[in-house]
This record gives sequence, C-alpha cells and structure tokens, in this order.
Amino acid sequence: MSIRAVVWDVDDTLFDYSTADREGIRAHLAAEGLLDRFDGPGEALAYWKDVTELHWARFAAGETSFQDQRRDRVRTFLGQSLTDAEADAWFERYLAHYEAAWALFPDVLPVLDALAASHRHAVLSNSSLTVQDRKLRALGVHHRFETILCAAELGVSKPQARAFLAACEALSLPPHQVAYVGDHPETDGRGAAEAGLLSVWIDRAGGSATVVVPPGPYRIVSLAELPALLRADTRFGAPSTFG
Repeated sequence: MSIRAVVWDVDDTLFDYSTADREGIRAHLAAEGLLDRFDGPGEALAYWKDVTELHWARFAAGETSFQDQRRDRVRTFLGQSLTDAEADAWFERYLAHYEAAWALFPDVLPVLDALAASHRHAVLSNSSLTVQDRKLRALGVHHRFETILCAAELGVSKPQARAFLAACEALSLPPHQVAYVGDHPETDGRGAAEAGLLSVWIDRAGGSATVVVPPGPYRIVSLAELPALLRADTRFGAPSTFG
C-alpha cells in the first residue's frame, strides 16, 4: 500500500537549526562579553553544543521539564547558581539573537510544493508545541501541516515508538502508510523504522565514512530525493539507490 502522509521533524530537517544556533550563541556571547572566557569562538560554541546535548538528553528521557532543561543549560554553561528568573532572562536574550538567524533549508519549499497534492503532512518534534508552533509560523510554513505534535505535550519522546504512533493516530493512518523524515539516524531514523513507518534519514552533511546507517532508514542527502523515494515504495521490493 502506498505512502499517504509524511511526518516531519523540524530542527535540522526543515529548519536550519545548527546555523541559527551557532550564529545566535556567537552574537549573544559577544553581546554579553563572554567570548574572552574561551580560547576563541569555536571553543565557546563547542561547549554550548555539549551543554545543550547533555540537558536535552535529560529532557528526552523524562528527567526534567522543557523549561528546566533551558535553565540548566544556562547554569552549566556559565558555571553559576542562577535563580530561575536569572536563567530565564539570560536564555531570552540568547533567543533574540537565535531567532534573528532563523531560516528554512532551500530544498524545503520545493519539496513541500511537490508533495502538496499527493500527500498529507504533519510534524513530530522532540521540542515543545509553543516553540515549534511559533517557529513554523515565523518561517511561513505552519499552514502546510495538518497537525503538529511535540514531546513536551505528548509526554513521550522520539525514538520511542509511542511518539511516532501518536502521529499516525493523529492522521488516522496505519504506520505502513506514513513516512517519517528526520535528520538523526537513531532518534529519527531507527525510531521511525522500528515503529513501522517508512523511515527516511536526511543526511545533510553528505554522509561521513564513519557514519553507519541503522537498519531500516533510507538515507537521502537532499529533500529533492524524497518524492522519488515515496513513489518507489521501496519497502515492498522496489530497488533503492538511497543507501
């Protein structure tokens, strides 16, 4: 049976999160006078990324709330015992710089246009609805999606199967009629495949030789490849050239 809907990840799939985060934290640290605490901007950005991944993993595991992981990122990065209000204020100042750098990847609108008449569309993100709803509106694509589901409100995060199945339920479709497109080979790729969806990993970095594609996901390097992959219905015997 053919794929009838595509469920999308947002950050680093539709939205160029990595660039916005890099440019946002660079501008924020410069404005805060904090860059001189590090041996150059590269070290500061790498540490911010490590701190973000640390506390995001705690949120994804259900160990902390969405807002508290933001506060803990600030406290860990600064090495200070800030109050909630102080941490929130620091993070809000960072957000102003981050949001100034928001942009879609250039292949997003063409593929959404190409699939608009043939497939339904939804979003499943490990963020919060407040964040992603606002982001998708600001980027001008909110109206493209029937439903937007996020971990903070669902109470379950990718790669757990329940998160992917919740998206299928929201669309009233069985998993085998739904494709999931995301940028993380494990959280998105393996998770969607194990939940029974057609799993597509968008590898925008082009595929390092050290990256192993998990069993299940199909790898593409541009969303321009997606329409052909969906038409091929590769899970049912058609040859795949996507790796």
